[in-house]
Amino acid sequence: MKCNVGKVDRMIRIVLGVAIISVGMYFKSWWGAVGLILLLTAAIRWCPAYIPFGFSTCEADEKKS
Repeated sequence: MKCNVGKVDRMIRIVLGVAIISVGMYFKSWWGAVGLILLLTAAIRWCPAYIPFGFSTCEADEKKS
């Protein structure tokens, strides 16, 4: 798997993931589990939704990882 999630994209995913999980826990909703997807894609630096579009937010140096 090639990296397709860059630094800024990764930080946004982490912040949104934690926020969605927190809101889900506050309202006792299973929708908070959606935040886990954002945290997972930030952790592995790969997003399957980017593949069909050939989209990548990685810089050239990061793609080698």
